[in-house]
Amino acid sequence: MRTDARRLSHDKLTEIRRRGVEAVQGGESPEVVARVLGVSRASVYGWLALFRSGGWGALDARKRGGRRPKLDAKAIEWIYRTVTGGDPRQFKFPFALWTSAILRTVLRRELGIELSRASICRLLNQLGLTAQRPLWRAYQQNPEVVNDFLQVEYPRLRKRAQAVGAEIWFADEAGVRSDAHAGTTWAPRGKTPVVSSTGARFGLNLMSAVTRQGHFRFTCVPGRVNGPVFVEFLRRLLHGSRRRVFLVVDRHPAHTAAVVKRFVASQGGRLEIHFLPPYSPELNPDEQVWNDLKNNALGPRPITGPDQLKHDVLSHLHHLQHCPGRIQSFFQTRETAYAA
Repeated sequence: MRTDARRLSHDKLTEIRRRGVEAVQGGESPEVVARVLGVSRASVYGWLALFRSGGWGALDARKRGGRRPKLDAKAIEWIYRTVTGGDPRQFKFPFALWTSAILRTVLRRELGIELSRASICRLLNQLGLTAQRPLWRAYQQNPEVVNDFLQVEYPRLRKRAQAVGAEIWFADEAGVRSDAHAGTTWAPRGKTPVVSSTGARFGLNLMSAVTRQGHFRFTCVPGRVNGPVFVEFLRRLLHGSRRRVFLVVDRHPAHTAAVVKRFVASQGGRLEIHFLPPYSPELNPDEQVWNDLKNNALGPRPITGPDQLKHDVLSHLHHLQHCPGRIQSFFQTRETAYAA
């Protein structure tokens, strides 16, 4: 139900305005704020324009007139929708990420408004927008297929697993390299620090599998991952298991090879392989194993040789095997919570 501002006292209207602006700055969208407060979307953007021009005092409903803000409600709405609903490629830029410099150019070109980069950063903060590392998605990913997997296919698989007493495992493979580093360190401003390491390049291929109960299996692969290598991993995964195994993987060629299909058929129903939607690695909780390994174990370390790389990798993965709570946390990200 819409709120008729004309019937509200000045104090009450001022309070509603403050609540609305605070909600937006807390990260809520103006559309949701408008719906919750029972006002029009234009009203919320108008409050944001007032706040930008005069701070909290400008939201006082007893005040009238004053200098017209440089950015009115329509401009504020345009900026919010442009930043949250698209990217610079829509304006013929070769980039997919917003920066204050690009947004400044777009504002000047599209609205004829000139703002400093500092003003743009302040404006974005006032709109509840923060600089964040984006999640990249393959443009080939089909949202309808992903939604069907999350809403229909996986719930059906989980229900059947419970009915037959099967365990659901998620598996994946990855490669680690000697020249891949992550992390930061402290240094004088303008002087990028240098950490000595080997200039030789070498790597190690790995396969692993996890369950939401915190179980974790892994193996090192001397060469590339192919069908026979994946079959050997499946043998190890099934070894000693008294329960049926439902394994969820991506559509890597090794997972769909004929030798894999023959092996699965030979297990008499002990093993089933199910596939994630195409181009959707973020849905696999096992991906978090590699993120943890690369960022927390290998990233900060200088790698001096193949033996050290293998030692550090195995040491960290063995440690993970004794940390079921850590494995369970890999099922708690925004993308993997469906499997928790």
